[in-house]
Amino acid sequence: MPVGVSFKDIAWVEFAILDGTGKIIADAVKGLSASGVYHADGDGEGATTANITGLEEKGTPQYANGKTKRMAHGAQTPSLALTMLDMDGSVMAKMKGYVSDGKGGYVLSSAKKPHVAVIVASYDMNRNLFYDCFANGEMIEVAHNHGTNTNSEVDYNGVFEYDALDPLGETVFVDDKGVQRPYKYFYSADDGFDEAAMRKEVFGGYVAPTSSTPAG
Repeated sequence: MPVGVSFKDIAWVEFAILDGTGKIIADAVKGLSASGVYHADGDGEGATTANITGLEEKGTPQYANGKTKRMAHGAQTPSLALTMLDMDGSVMAKMKGYVSDGKGGYVLSSAKKPHVAVIVASYDMNRNLFYDCFANGEMIEVAHNHGTNTNSEVDYNGVFEYDALDPLGETVFVDDKGVQRPYKYFYSADDGFDEAAMRKEVFGGYVAPTSSTPAG
């Protein structure tokens, strides 16, 4: 079945923090959970928007002999804009690189940003899953917008930006020419699709828990 290009819903978003070699940190304290993966789909929790830009750069025409002979293309620079409903604050703090003082306070660390991997799963028009995958990148939160309630409740949902980087593992997201790319998609209806293999690649060797407990 060909890949669908029309989408109608976000199924879920998953996150993981990787170490400097691109391996998942499967630790509830240092990572995002005991398995390393955080499945953002709890009570009242989930993604309301997941907008991806920079998948390709528009080409610049190259001229010779009065004709357009070729196009020059810049590197892929994918960016993911996420709006999260009731995201676990401690999990997001880890991904942004905020550290706790142990007394309820959090401050942005001056150390390097954590290596974050993300999978955004959405449905095509036939309810097959389409996965936008990023094996390495940085998560930021630029602003908070607060408002006061009137006769209507004024809500603000967290808005985050994720900027993709090239994968850390040498064999991750490699194209047909042996070049690494910062983005890869998977399609559940495609012949040969393997969900476990997808997670293992995106999340740096992730191994699913043996129990039926969700990843997060």
